[in-house]
Amino acid sequence: MHRDRAAVPGVVTARAVSLALLLAATTLAGCERGSSNGPGVSTTGPSGCPATQARAEAAVTRAERTDVPWNGPAGGPTAVPGKTIVYVAQTMTNPGVAGVAQGVREAARVLGWNVRVIDGEGTPAGILAALSEAVALRPSGIVIGGFDPGSTSLQVARATAAHIPLIGWHAVAAPGPSAHPRLFTNVTTHVDDVAAISAQWVISHSHGHAGVVLFTDASIPFAQHKSELIRKGLAACPGVRLLSYENIPIPDASSRTPREVSVLLSRFGSRWTHSVAINDLYFADAAPAFRAAGEKGSGPPFNIGAGDGDPSAFQRVNSRQYQAATVPEPLSLQGWQILDEFNRAFSGRPASGYVAPVHIATADNSEGATAWDPSGYREAYRRIWGR
Repeated sequence: MHRDRAAVPGVVTARAVSLALLLAATTLAGCERGSSNGPGVSTTGPSGCPATQARAEAAVTRAERTDVPWNGPAGGPTAVPGKTIVYVAQTMTNPGVAGVAQGVREAARVLGWNVRVIDGEGTPAGILAALSEAVALRPSGIVIGGFDPGSTSLQVARATAAHIPLIGWHAVAAPGPSAHPRLFTNVTTHVDDVAAISAQWVISHSHGHAGVVLFTDASIPFAQHKSELIRKGLAACPGVRLLSYENIPIPDASSRTPREVSVLLSRFGSRWTHSVAINDLYFADAAPAFRAAGEKGSGPPFNIGAGDGDPSAFQRVNSRQYQAATVPEPLSLQGWQILDEFNRAFSGRPASGYVAPVHIATADNSEGATAWDPSGYREAYRRIWGR
C-alpha cells in the first residue's frame, strides 16, 4: 500500500512490521469448514486503502463496460463434416456447466455435428463412469465439462491412446493447451482476472472497509485455486477483513449453504458486509436463509459471484435480491469456442488461443439480460466455418 505522506525515520519499520502482521492475520483468518471458520474480526480497523481502492475502482469501471467488440479469431479452418462430440458434465445442476453444454449444442446445429451429454452427477464415481462411457463410445471428441481430468487419469489416457481429442471447460486452472493432463485446449477466462476483479469489486464497493465471507469448493482444484486468489486480492486492502472461508462442495450446496448462512448471520451480524463465491449458485441457496433472517435483498451483505453468470444469477442481480453482482463467463460463446477448437483439432491446426475478457454484470449495466452474451462471436464463427 502506498501512503501520500512520508513517514518519519523509525516509524517506517514499525508500520511495515504491523502491515506484515496484519496481512498474515487476514490470510489466516478462517479455517476451512469441514473445516470452516476462523475468528470474527471487526471491520473497523485500519483506514482503508486509498491507492488500492483507486486501482480497484478503475478496474471495475473497465470490467462493467458492455460495448466490448469481438476480439476473438477472425480466421481458421472451414467446417469438417460429420463429427460427434460427447460432453461429459461434472453435474448438470451446475448452471455454468449446463450453460456451456447449451452453447455446444447450438454451435453443433450450425456445424451439422451430433452432440451427446453424459451427466457425472457431481460425484467422483459418477464422473468416472460418465467419462468411461464417453471413451467407450469412440466419439470424434470429448469435452471435459467442469471437472479435474486428473481425477480420471486412466480414462484420459485411454482417450489419448484412441486419438480422441479432449477439450476442457474449467478443467484446469489456465486457458489454452495442457500437456499434463493432455488437453487440446482448456476454455475459460483467466482465473487470475476473475479472482482479481471480484476482490476489487468488494474493495471498490465498500470503499476499502468490509467484512467478507468467501464460499468455495475445495474438492475442485480450479475452484480452490480461484478462491485462494480471491483471498489474496482481498488481503491487499487492510480495511477488508476475511471473516470466514466456507468450504461447501457444489453438489452439497443446496443442503448445506442455508444452514451455514444462518450460522454466519448469527455469528457475525452487521460485521458481515460482503460475500464472494466461486460460483453464483451459492447465493441461490443462501437466499432463503437471508430472507428468513429478515435481511434486505439489496444488502448488506452485498454478494458477488465469481462465476458463472447463469440466468438465475442475473435474475437475482437484476431484482437486487441477495446478489449485487456477478463475474459471468460468456457461457454460450464458450460453447461455440469449444466446437471451433475441435474443428481446428480435426483439421490439424493449433488451438486458437482466444480467451474472453473479464466482465462484471450489475443491475445498472445488464439491462435486464439473463446472461452475458457479448456480440459478434456467432457471426465470426459462422464466417470461419463457412456456415
